[in-house]
Amino acid sequence: MKYVAKSLCILLFLTAVHLNAQVNFTQSNLPIVVINTNDQNIPYDDPRIVADMGIIYNGVGAINHPVDPHNNYDGKINIEIRGSSSASWAKKQYALETQNDDGSNRNVSLLGMPAENDWILYAPYYDRSMMRNVLVYRLARQMGWWAPRTRFCELVLNGTYQGVYVLMEKIKIDKNRVDIATLLPEDTSGVELTGGYIIKIDKEQWLSGFNSPNRSTPRTVNRIRYQYFDPKNDELVDAQRNYIRDYVLGFESVMLTENYNDPVTGYPAYIDVASFIDYFIINEISKNVDGYRLSAYFYKDKDSRGGKLCTGPVWDYNFSFGNIGYYRAQQIDGWCVIQLFDQAAGDMWPVPFWWPKFVEDEIFMQQTCQRWKELRKDVLNLSKVISYIDAVADTLNRAVARNFQIWLKPGDPPPPDGSWWPPDYPISQFTTYQDETDYLKSWTAQRVSWLDREFARVTPIATEPASTRPASARIAGIYPNPFNATTTIRLTLSQPQHVLLTVWNVMGQQVGIILDKTLDSGNYPVNFDASELTSGIYMIRLVTSGGFSDVEKIVFVK
Repeated sequence: MKYVAKSLCILLFLTAVHLNAQVNFTQSNLPIVVINTNDQNIPYDDPRIVADMGIIYNGVGAINHPVDPHNNYDGKINIEIRGSSSASWAKKQYALETQNDDGSNRNVSLLGMPAENDWILYAPYYDRSMMRNVLVYRLARQMGWWAPRTRFCELVLNGTYQGVYVLMEKIKIDKNRVDIATLLPEDTSGVELTGGYIIKIDKEQWLSGFNSPNRSTPRTVNRIRYQYFDPKNDELVDAQRNYIRDYVLGFESVMLTENYNDPVTGYPAYIDVASFIDYFIINEISKNVDGYRLSAYFYKDKDSRGGKLCTGPVWDYNFSFGNIGYYRAQQIDGWCVIQLFDQAAGDMWPVPFWWPKFVEDEIFMQQTCQRWKELRKDVLNLSKVISYIDAVADTLNRAVARNFQIWLKPGDPPPPDGSWWPPDYPISQFTTYQDETDYLKSWTAQRVSWLDREFARVTPIATEPASTRPASARIAGIYPNPFNATTTIRLTLSQPQHVLLTVWNVMGQQVGIILDKTLDSGNYPVNFDASELTSGIYMIRLVTSGGFSDVEKIVFVK
């Protein structure tokens, strides 16, 4: 009797799935997300609508049915269509917030991911392997960086089967996401002003932010625009907007100098080099046609917590791993960053001028080569990557068959309504899901082999015996920083020596001498009056007769 009742419920459910009645959706090995908008249309961008959402997940290895109880989530959400170019595609993706009945945020764990209220329902459409984003986010997490956690699922919207989706975390400042300090409105001076910020380079040129004064090439149409992401523009005060702008443009100014790679006054003083190396590797292995220039995020924590500019989190890799036909992105060979910088120079969204300079920098490429070889032993071990692709394909096999009953499947021509963008689909000759995943594996293997050969050409870092001599001179701290008149530089010396303490601007020019004398061992507070300087970012450099040096950044605001 119980079986008969359940079968009747399934029949009634399928009757409700009126637009996609051809899909026999009675069960899934994936979680099922059910959304009911109560006869409201979901808008693109704000204002969002309030809807009901349930998630059905009966556990690892269990089968889920559309008529099962909403046992993973059952409550209110607000929801909108999200995306840029993808917003025009037939298969929509959504941004949503879990909320309480009174509209307040409801932090909750969905499908085992850490509790939060901001979520994305990503719709694999152009990427008919369904897994390029999921693969890249996984690689980034394995490399030690936060990237969105993901869960494949199937979506039912207002009784209509919608196919395979990916429920995943939205990028934001949070202890379980981008774990940097929370910037408060009152944080307008000192170390509190220095973080945390998330900014991005993306298509939405109208969003609040600041433009780079530097064109990538004479042919570049648009200047790079850095957009405020978290906190948003209306959550920042002028001092905070000015600080992150001056910091980023200070980094750009250094990259324009002849000594841009100086280990003391060059880019290592501004950026977390390790994050740039790993971001570079991810974009190069995937040859992401949007890499470096779109969906490119950066974040900066407070100076007391490291304080340098990091690149990431990674985001939006559906046009990667050979899945697009323009700007040579489908080709196995070539440095992606160089090809994009040259070929996308006339694009509305070019590559920032400073990215190719890292490829020209011998030290950066040596460090990247060393990191590549480390990653190839484990995270980027080709057999492990291929095994993961096979495992995902096996998990998705039945679900993608249903998905392709209602959305474009491998081998389908572009739709007649012109909504298919871009038109350069490189593998339209494929006719099965197996074709798609075989191509992904083959392309990845060939790309890894090319990178192996290129990194083999890089001169290795010379190895020298590590010095056992303790550091005998350093800048122990600068406070306040930022400052608007004077600040105190604290020096620590473990032996007597001559000390030269100088100040440099972001162009690599010495603009002042603060201290030039012999000191005994000990701790020394040195007052610095910057009243004759203009507002901006400067470097304090310490050099001693004992052969020691140190550098710290200061921000002077009149």
